[in-house]
Amino acid sequence: MGQHQLLGNAVKVSDRQFPRIFGITKTACETLQIGMPQVFIVNSPTFNAATLGTNTDSFIMVHSALVDHYSDEELLTVIGHECGHIHNSHVAYLTALHYLTYMAGMFLPWVLQPALVALRTWSRRAEITCDRAGMLVAKDQRASERAITKLAVGSRKLHEEFNVDAFLEQHEEGNQGIGKYLEVFATHPWLPKRVLAMRVFGESRLYHAASGGPQVGLAMTEVDAQVSALLKGDA
Repeated sequence: MGQHQLLGNAVKVSDRQFPRIFGITKTACETLQIGMPQVFIVNSPTFNAATLGTNTDSFIMVHSALVDHYSDEELLTVIGHECGHIHNSHVAYLTALHYLTYMAGMFLPWVLQPALVALRTWSRRAEITCDRAGMLVAKDQRASERAITKLAVGSRKLHEEFNVDAFLEQHEEGNQGIGKYLEVFATHPWLPKRVLAMRVFGESRLYHAASGGPQVGLAMTEVDAQVSALLKGDA
């Protein structure tokens, strides 16, 4: 049903339709060794992309604003992130979360809250996993960070004056108040936290090896321990 709706309201990407996006998707899929999903460009001014469907029949939606404001390297991070959901068999859960959220807005939201809280907790961790997938595909940590921080700024022009270190200081400031517990209702970790988690992964042997660097750095057990400490308290 979702794909049929998109066929009527969005544009299907192919080697004949938006070959730039098609090529970027092909690169991401080859890197992660998955089959090519169907990609749709959705007319929207918001910076967003999403993957829905089933674990065997998935499709990716990319909002047109991303294509306008993101470089090829940044788009490769985003599409690599979405392909990471497919690679890790996240899609059925993402789709369940999407439709449960829709249903909660229409019918008996209190009945669905326990399931939504559980799925959102899982989703925040799944997003960290797929941020890593985006980094592995792009092999460019700075481009991957830009792809995340542009979500906060919402403007390519403003991002030219963006100070990422000042932005990351917001994480510590935000952790000092009770407002931090609002993250339990979010499907994604707060953006500064995602960048900090990406920087930890950027110090791993796995990332160094994948990006053609020396095979030195943190073991993934240490990466996961540091990121787990960073995420502690959001659930």
